[in-house]
Amino acid sequence: MRKLKILAAIITAGIAWANVPAQAQTQFVTIGTGGVTGVYYAAGGAICRLVNKDRAETGIRCSVESTGGSVYNVNTIRAGELDIGVVQSDVQFNASHGEVQFEKQGAMEDLRALFSLHPEPLVVVARKDANIESFEQFKGKRFNVGNPGSGQRATVEVLLPALGMKMSDFSLVSELKADEQGTALCDNKIDGFAYTVGNPSANIQDVTTTCGAQLVNVAGPKIDDLVAQHPYYATVTIPGGMYKDNPDPTTTFGVLATVVSSAKTSPDLVYQVVKAVFDNFDEFKKLHPAFEHLEAEQMLHAGLSVPLHEGAVRYYKERGWM
Repeated sequence: MRKLKILAAIITAGIAWANVPAQAQTQFVTIGTGGVTGVYYAAGGAICRLVNKDRAETGIRCSVESTGGSVYNVNTIRAGELDIGVVQSDVQFNASHGEVQFEKQGAMEDLRALFSLHPEPLVVVARKDANIESFEQFKGKRFNVGNPGSGQRATVEVLLPALGMKMSDFSLVSELKADEQGTALCDNKIDGFAYTVGNPSANIQDVTTTCGAQLVNVAGPKIDDLVAQHPYYATVTIPGGMYKDNPDPTTTFGVLATVVSSAKTSPDLVYQVVKAVFDNFDEFKKLHPAFEHLEAEQMLHAGLSVPLHEGAVRYYKERGWM
C-alpha cells in the first residue's frame, strides 16, 4: 500500500510539472565570451546578471563561459554547443559570408544578431624599452598575435597584409591567450601584443601600471584604405590619460562587439535575454565603463551584418524601435 501511495505521488508530481507553463520551467542559456580579464567576459556577466534577476518569473538560468574568443564562439554556436556568443563585427561578417577564417566551413546562413555593444579598437602595446612608435617597427621584434580563434588574431591577420607585412617579419610569433600576454610582456618574453578590446581594459591597465607599457598608434594612409574597404571597421581614438604613462591620444582602428546566436535558438529565450538588457538599460550601462556611452536604438543596427533574431525583433517591435 505504501509503495502504491509513493508511486501515485510521483505520478501526480510528474503531471503537475508537465502542466507548468514553459516559461516557468528552468531553461539554461550559456553566453560564450573571451578571456576572463576582457570586456567580453564582463559583457556576458552583465547580461546574465540581468537575465538571472528575473529567473523566478522567466525560469531562465544564464551562465557565462570563458572561451577562446570570437571565432571560437561562432564555430561553437554553429555546432549547436553554445546558445549565444559575443563576437567582433568583422568576424560576424566573415562567418555570414564564409570568408577568411570560415572559408572552409562556408557561410553560416542561420547566424543571427541580438544587438551590438561597445567599440573595440585594436590596442597595440609595446614594452617601454622597445622604443616602438608605429606598428611597422615591430619588424624583427617578438610579437604576440593572439591564439587561433580569437578576434585579435583575426584582426592582426587582416592588418599585416594591409601594411605589407607578414608573420615571418617578427623574430618571434607567440600565440598566447589574452590573459597570458600581459605577464609575458612585463617578463620580457615578448616586445608587444595586439588586443581587440573595449576600453578601459584591465589587461591594458595592468601592463601600463606594472611595467610602463606604451600604446602604439596604428594609423596612416594604409590604415585609412583598410577602413574604407571594410564597412565593419572605423577609426578610433583612445583618449590620452586613460592609461598610466600614456598621456597622449592613441589613434587606431577597430570593430564593434556584437551579440549573436543561431536562428535555431528559441525565440522566447532570445526575447527574454534582449528584454532583460533593454528593460534594465540604465543598470546595464553602469556594469562596465565600456558600456557608458551606449545608445539603445543604435545597438539594433551598428556593426550588424546578419539579420536580427526573430526573438529580438519581437522585443524591438514592442518598444516601437522597428
